[in-house]
Amino acid sequence: MSNPGSSGLETGEAVFRPVRMGNAFEETVERLLSAIKLGVVAPGQKFPPERELAARLGISRITLREAIRALQQAGYVRSHRGRYGGTFVVSTPPEPTRRDVRRIARDMGGQLDDALTFRMAVEVGAAQILATREMTADQHAVLVERLNDVKAATPADYRRLDTLFHLAVAELTGSSMLAAAAADARMRLNALLNAIPVLATNIEHTAGQHTAIVEAILAGDPEAARLAVEEHLDGTAALIRGFLA
Repeated sequence: MSNPGSSGLETGEAVFRPVRMGNAFEETVERLLSAIKLGVVAPGQKFPPERELAARLGISRITLREAIRALQQAGYVRSHRGRYGGTFVVSTPPEPTRRDVRRIARDMGGQLDDALTFRMAVEVGAAQILATREMTADQHAVLVERLNDVKAATPADYRRLDTLFHLAVAELTGSSMLAAAAADARMRLNALLNAIPVLATNIEHTAGQHTAIVEAILAGDPEAARLAVEEHLDGTAALIRGFLA
């Protein structure tokens, strides 16, 4: 996992946020699963060290270990002790098919349009807010790094790096609530997006849109940021509907 350094942006801030004590175990499992499903921790990568992760989630290490044990029993992670140990993600996404897209959309029912609207509102707002902020050099570097990562992504890793790019925009605003909303918005569409095959031409097309978003933010132009995000998300919505047609 990349380290944003002193930018004030911790990797996975949108999902590794404090849980409620009333149902700490269940929420911890949910947080860890979200990190896996969103690609914040990719297959083969490991979660932050136990002490750090427990502190970020605001839970005891005993609760964290119980949650990890549950995920291990379900086949999502494996744990190793020792110098090079840790908790590693072992799940890999299945090969997508058009039938998968239609099945997931059918299961969502009328929630698809709602989810697309929610994502538009959250991500447009995040980009506009970030465009009004004076970012530090480290925060600037994080945003550009996320952009370069998704532009250079292979089709197999595109969805994960695209997710990290969009989450970074929300996380860099400094609002934990907005970062959480961005993660929630992505999770509502995640299964559907992951079921849509990614082609090299898709990456080339969206590279220009991602670049326009970053350029607008760095130029301090919230209106241009709004238009760039809207164009990009409208394209994603059109792609989804195209696969459902």
